[in-house]
Amino acid sequence: MGQTALLVIDAQNIYADPASPLFVRDFGASLARINALARGFAAAGRPVIYVRHVHRADGRDAGRMFDYAGTREPVGFIEGSAEAGYVPDLEILAGALHMIKHRYSCFEGTELEAILHSLDVSCVAVCGYMTNFCCETTARAAHDRDYFVDFIIDATGAPDLAEDFRQEDIRRAVGATLAAGFARIFTAEDYLASMR
Repeated sequence: MGQTALLVIDAQNIYADPASPLFVRDFGASLARINALARGFAAAGRPVIYVRHVHRADGRDAGRMFDYAGTREPVGFIEGSAEAGYVPDLEILAGALHMIKHRYSCFEGTELEAILHSLDVSCVAVCGYMTNFCCETTARAAHDRDYFVDFIIDATGAPDLAEDFRQEDIRRAVGATLAAGFARIFTAEDYLASMR
């Protein structure tokens, strides 16, 4: 059996900015857990892959991302914009890999699978933003490609969907769904303890 790689998904400014419509409450706490996981993986000699969601300003690489319901919305995550950059408090490890994606899944249209094969990876550990979009979609895609998936639930984050469906509810729903047939669910503390 191969090794486990950590996917740090979309730790970008758009989620940390209180003025953003995608602001994640308590962003700092989830980011601290992400940084701890990255350090833990580095200390164990396991690969860490940082992924960012980025689009061309003209939107030609966006597909249905911004008109999924048939009504075109402004393209976000524009290449070179502040919102698309890594959040400043993200600890970027020397020697870690970086990649760009244009869809929710880190696999869709990217070199991720080739990278994982080259590293003899059989399991991916998922953390980052957003819990119910890019993280969940990547977990499902990894499962369908026959990777084992570890989903670090409290090292993910998402904007509240409604007053009565908040980040905690999103994590609970995603965790329950993934645990039923896609992934093992962990807290960051438990996952780091299991690596020792």
